[in-house]
Amino acid sequence: MSQKDQKKLDVSKLMARDMYSNEALGAPTEDIDPSAPVVISIARQYGTDAHEIGIALQERLGIPLYDNELLIRAAKRSDTVVEKVAPYDEVVAAEMMAFLPDRFDSRTMADKLFENLRQVILDVGTTESCIIIGRLSDYILRDNPNLISVYVTAPLEERVEIVMKRRGISERQALKRIKHMQRNRELFYKRYSAGKAKLRGDKDLTINRALFGVEGCCEIIARAYEIKMRELGRM
Repeated sequence: MSQKDQKKLDVSKLMARDMYSNEALGAPTEDIDPSAPVVISIARQYGTDAHEIGIALQERLGIPLYDNELLIRAAKRSDTVVEKVAPYDEVVAAEMMAFLPDRFDSRTMADKLFENLRQVILDVGTTESCIIIGRLSDYILRDNPNLISVYVTAPLEERVEIVMKRRGISERQALKRIKHMQRNRELFYKRYSAGKAKLRGDKDLTINRALFGVEGCCEIIARAYEIKMRELGRM
């Protein structure tokens, strides 16, 4: 063995020893803040029905779930009704159409809704431990060291089945809707994070719903939450 190869081997042994030493096991990998709430932010592929996972987590952990409730609070902030803002939820107006007069209200409504959503997410995500579904919440709360960011995924065929069942539509319609809505969410992340965050990138956990099911996904995320709570001395 060459001297160079021997040196690489020695370094690998030292790294392995440090990684599996008793002192390192279970040690936090990032700074923690005992005063900050532990927030679970769940981004998701369209059709994974991550809301079900959120409900299971809410029941297991006893912390509030914010999904459509975010829209209700955002609508109240803008002194309007949910039905008026719902069409702009996680949607970006087409850039090529943005300067046409009949698209102006649509573009500004989407931007105003996001600003209200951002304020709501900051309000709940900095004051209480909770679960937040989507709406760029992982990026909005990125300064919280106790944030647990999750991405829920599933194979396309599984998502098609879920959307067909939920909406009572054909396979072709479900596939078209999934592609359209998924692109909207990806553009939403790109626009409102100024290109600094991606829907599926830089997450603490990526979980396949088709592999683990709702209860399995809940178990994995709940364990991460409980580990973080123990680190903070809250369990």
